[in-house]
Amino acid sequence: MNNADSALSKGGTLRQLHEQTFVIPNPWDVGTSRILASMGFKALATTSAGMAFSMGIPEGTASKAQTLAHCRLIVNATELPVTADLERGFADSPEGVARCIIEAADTGLAGCSIEDHTGRQDHPIYEYSLAVERIQAAVSACRSLPQDMVFTARCENFLWGRDDLDDTINRLQAYAAAGADVLYAPGLHDIDTIRTVCQSLDKPVNVVMGMPGATFGVKELQHAGVKRISVGSALARASFGTLVSAAEEIHQSGRFTFSDNAIGFARMDAFFS
Repeated sequence: MNNADSALSKGGTLRQLHEQTFVIPNPWDVGTSRILASMGFKALATTSAGMAFSMGIPEGTASKAQTLAHCRLIVNATELPVTADLERGFADSPEGVARCIIEAADTGLAGCSIEDHTGRQDHPIYEYSLAVERIQAAVSACRSLPQDMVFTARCENFLWGRDDLDDTINRLQAYAAAGADVLYAPGLHDIDTIRTVCQSLDKPVNVVMGMPGATFGVKELQHAGVKRISVGSALARASFGTLVSAAEEIHQSGRFTFSDNAIGFARMDAFFS
């Protein structure tokens, strides 16, 4: 099977997964990708924050070249379909977003997401009309590809202090009308709000778990109408949290009890053999 056929089949596989509720975890390197694949997950999603932390840089500061190189690394780590967090597409203009997706498709991705966050603290969310135009351009870029690319449109309101559910739903409905395959509004913290969002849309909804605040199980989210559950940077932060706690124990008390909970060599090797 050549790369084009592989990408095509992976896109179709990812699309079919949205017919029921499934969990898509977010690895941040080759090792974590292979571990998650070996544990039975059906698809993977990149995490821009986890990627940045693994590079030793703050979230949101990786370049497009770094991000696409990371996407290729995750895609090639396993046979699973991968959808990528392309943040805001590394561009303000719709044309720039479209170019980003065309470039990202060359890495073999099965899907990608674009958000309506501007990258600016003083004006964090794109104006409605421009936000919709950016999604339209992204959809057109995805549809122009020889392979199937599942496109997710993100509304970032709740991550940037704009707890306006009506505007969030309005934007997601517009993104769906523009052709987005999956809708995603990170930062929804109660099950009733999640249910309202799902009931307001006619496309699959992604919900992220593992952020600060309330968390819900797969069955609860399924009953609320969620089709895809991701964990964003939570796995990466959990891993780094363990590292920091262990280092603090060594530095502050000179003890090494953290190693009692360390995974054994044999089990680690088994993931990669």
